[in-house]
Amino acid sequence: MAGLSVNKLTMKYVSELLDHPEEYRVKVEKLPCGATVIDTGLEAPGGYLAGIKLAEVCLGGLAQCWMTYQTYGDTEIPSIVVATDHPAISLLGCQLAGWMVKVGDFFAPSSGPARALALKPKKVFEKIGYKDDYSEAAIVMETTKKPTDEVARKVAEDCKVEPKSLYMLLTTTSSMAGSVQVSGRVVETGLYRLEFLGLEPAKVEYASGSAPIMPPHPDVGISTAKEEDALLYGGVASYVIDEEDAKLQEFISKAPATAWADYGKLSYEALKAVNFDWSKLDSSFFTIGKLALTSKKTGKTFIGGKVNPEALKRSLEL
Repeated sequence: MAGLSVNKLTMKYVSELLDHPEEYRVKVEKLPCGATVIDTGLEAPGGYLAGIKLAEVCLGGLAQCWMTYQTYGDTEIPSIVVATDHPAISLLGCQLAGWMVKVGDFFAPSSGPARALALKPKKVFEKIGYKDDYSEAAIVMETTKKPTDEVARKVAEDCKVEPKSLYMLLTTTSSMAGSVQVSGRVVETGLYRLEFLGLEPAKVEYASGSAPIMPPHPDVGISTAKEEDALLYGGVASYVIDEEDAKLQEFISKAPATAWADYGKLSYEALKAVNFDWSKLDSSFFTIGKLALTSKKTGKTFIGGKVNPEALKRSLEL
């Protein structure tokens, strides 16, 4: 993938938000160091369309996202569709929230193509065989606090760019844009689970999927949990993989949410039981409802898991 710059590709989405802040209901600010902050849901209202752009920034410009309506049982819910022809780079190299930015009392799980400049975490980029080289950087930070000048300078330094060439997009799970971009992680979450089970991400040729978009809740904990339910009980994804049938059959038996011992329990109940300490949850929690794995070698498709409308309905009622 020499010559393919995810930060360069992403700048068209960043520019769209910068050029039309009122249409997207976002707030743009400059920090003293010159870095640009784009607020999509902390103080700004944001919305569905800002969320779509946020998801596309997270994906490094190597995927397309759009909205539709899906029927789950007797309930229709707005949903996001994601498609990429560069799964390893866009999903694990960009969208994965693999960079915990910590400066002073500021911390934010962070995504986006800036990770491919800073190589955060390095092991991911060694595995997918990719790194970016570009003069501008875009990072998506999940936070309830605005980053300081010190934070921006540190991120720019890690990305090896000038602070004035750094674009920081802020999101929170209790916002509409935040909910859209979490559901937009459906394909990445499925691939993350497959990679955990032993799949080599570079073998994935194409990937697509969809998930319902949950309405935001004023309580951040409840909002976050509902967004997890969208993935666990409504998330579906398909992957075309250069792998043998036997391996795919092995993966499909363990990858879907139905393999989680507490399947059927709402995420809020599961998180409350561990005092919202995500590290105490079993690894099988971090997945999606249903997966389809197609072998590029044989053309056979193996399907596992299910969509659970009843659990989604319970989550909507929280």
